[in-house]
Amino acid sequence: MLAEHDIALHAYVLMTNHVHLLLTPPATGRLSAAMCQLGRRYVPAFNRKYGRTGTLWEGRFKSCLVDSARYLLMVHRYIELNPVRAGMVGAAEGYRWSSARSSLGLVEDPLVTVHPTYSGLGADAAQRARAYCEWLGQGMDETDLTVIRSHARQERALGDPWFQMMVERTLNRPARLRVPGRPAKRGQSQFPPDSRARRTDSNGN
Repeated sequence: MLAEHDIALHAYVLMTNHVHLLLTPPATGRLSAAMCQLGRRYVPAFNRKYGRTGTLWEGRFKSCLVDSARYLLMVHRYIELNPVRAGMVGAAEGYRWSSARSSLGLVEDPLVTVHPTYSGLGADAAQRARAYCEWLGQGMDETDLTVIRSHARQERALGDPWFQMMVERTLNRPARLRVPGRPAKRGQSQFPPDSRARRTDSNGN
């Protein structure tokens, strides 16, 4: 399905009740088309297999643009550590249904396309895997978790202010987080400072 729409998959995890994906679509609208096609194909097949009817997803998928210069690897790690945070495994590579083993150089996953930001971690595959292993082992603090979840929930662009302004001008829609209270003045950032990929969630957190 991704290949049909020329969408690159960089990281993924399939949880028991949601999915996280880190993707790069070739153009605006291609991701929505692919997700719509997924629903038309997968849900009927799933219902036939398990003798059920009705919808499968709770609602429309959520997505946010990710600034690859600083935030892509943070989201990459967030996705692959999801089973660890959920207490399902002790280490990311112990979870079968994710891209972690591929990212760590333990297996080859034909679904995964290495992002240029990941490629920049080392001169060869072994060096990149070692660097990413160290990065993954650092875990994530609550601040990073909150930033990622907030941007995904509101479907806002995850990146520095200049990146968000570029997104707003290009797409002609808000790209910065909404905060409680009065709206920020025009041109004023609504939150402190914290290539493009897109993170998508289906019923996730």
